[in-house]
Amino acid sequence: MMTRRFLQPLFTGIIMLGLFSCATIPKGATAVSPFDKERYLGQWYEIARLDFKYERNLNNTTATYSLYDDGTIKVDNRGYNTKKEAWSQAIGKAKFIGDEQVAQLKVSFFGPFYSGYNVIALDEDYRYALVAGKSTKYLWILSREPEIPESVKNDYLKIAEEIGYRTSDLLWVEHDQSK
Repeated sequence: MMTRRFLQPLFTGIIMLGLFSCATIPKGATAVSPFDKERYLGQWYEIARLDFKYERNLNNTTATYSLYDDGTIKVDNRGYNTKKEAWSQAIGKAKFIGDEQVAQLKVSFFGPFYSGYNVIALDEDYRYALVAGKSTKYLWILSREPEIPESVKNDYLKIAEEIGYRTSDLLWVEHDQSK
């Protein structure tokens, strides 16, 4: 009897922790809907990001999205490592978490380990995107061109700040080389 009273709250706690740790979008953020996967495919320039270890020292960064035969999205990230003075590339896979009309995906560059990729703002022409990771530690501003209009930049910064992002920590990417 004593064991049962102890184990039930323990198992409930483990289940609750599992549910909350699987969150793929920051609290307060909403993925774009309706979303057109086909229109999102192609090359995007990274305009700004919250820096993290896998992109540290990279400039001239781009992400190119295409479809694999199974319908998942191929993610081809490239950038110039300013410390190593060499181009870097990472290829991954993205899958929708649910309905493909909702821009809430998970992406993996390392086997079975996935992280959130959520388009939380997108212009109607699919030229500019604001992408949130699974928490407020990950944020990207993307554009089809190496620059973004000031008005779009300001709108996206305001959206990010309202969710809780520290936009003052954004790293603004240079696009001064091509491969």
